[in-house]
Amino acid sequence: MVDSAKLARLRERYGNASPADFFDPQFRQVAEAVFRGAEAPRQPYCDAGTLLDAPLRTDLAALPDFGGIDIALVGVPLDLGVTNRAGSRFGPRALRNTDRIGPYDHVLKLAPATLVEIADIGDVPFANYLSHDSCHHDIQAFYARLAEAGVIPLSVGGDHSITGSILKSLGRNRPVGLVHFDAHCDTSGVGDGARFHHSGPFRTAVLDGVLDPDRSIQIGIRGSAEFFWEFSYESGMTVLHAEDVEEMGVKAVIAKAREVVGDGPVYVSFDVDCLDPVYAPGTGTPEVGGLTSREALAILRGLDGLDVVGADVVEVAPQYDPTSNTAQVGAQILFEELCLATRALRNRRQAR
Repeated sequence: MVDSAKLARLRERYGNASPADFFDPQFRQVAEAVFRGAEAPRQPYCDAGTLLDAPLRTDLAALPDFGGIDIALVGVPLDLGVTNRAGSRFGPRALRNTDRIGPYDHVLKLAPATLVEIADIGDVPFANYLSHDSCHHDIQAFYARLAEAGVIPLSVGGDHSITGSILKSLGRNRPVGLVHFDAHCDTSGVGDGARFHHSGPFRTAVLDGVLDPDRSIQIGIRGSAEFFWEFSYESGMTVLHAEDVEEMGVKAVIAKAREVVGDGPVYVSFDVDCLDPVYAPGTGTPEVGGLTSREALAILRGLDGLDVVGADVVEVAPQYDPTSNTAQVGAQILFEELCLATRALRNRRQAR
């Protein structure tokens, strides 16, 4: 039976309320910060798409300080390092065409755009996009500038080879720790004379002295390529297979990740093939038996408070996914990484 007194109270408060009327203090505070006085958000399908609907400021990439922004969203459309299906060069474009991600994280209770300065600064400029080595030289130079300016980069690939060159710049003064979501460890060696490929960025990063293997954890590993990943075990990385995630449970995985990386600077790298192909079919090397999108988001949110100095989402190859689910989940993962980076930045500022 309907509570008539309750119904009367609801009618009095909400009967003539508009979508811009917020009565809960926390929701009102978030809405006012996000909309900044606007009656309602713009239609999600309007204007040119950007990463996480951030302002598009390609002009900032030419400035020494990147315009003073805190966090840069960067596309890295390179897939010359794939060993199976190409196409992740279209990953940044696919994520830019994904709407309705953010601006508020209901679990972390965070609206990053209201707390820090964020911009989509476009794609890494390549002098010769047909030369893999040249492109990696350009990546290293671009991210060295971001590191020098104190800007936290959140990147969208591209294949996973890009992460090795990003780490080369971010870890040059102090090796970083790593939380790595993937179906594959990506620690194989030089293949066919190619130093840069998506199967080996983390071996390269360790040997370059920019990644601390003892502070690195790899989550979701599985498939038939296990024998390629000897370096992960030999170097001291912590490897959690997809089966381990199921057996341990999400909370135990989070606890293990936090134990491994500790309090030092950490990079978060997410290859969408960490997810089962049911959730992310649009990728170059899918492996059945992966994590669910809910598990992955829960683990990411469980990293809240870590000293995140950069992050990426890689291996989105949209042409293999007519549903666009892969780009959708990739953009959501990028948003969670944005929340982690925002919290880390605020924590560092408060500690000064």
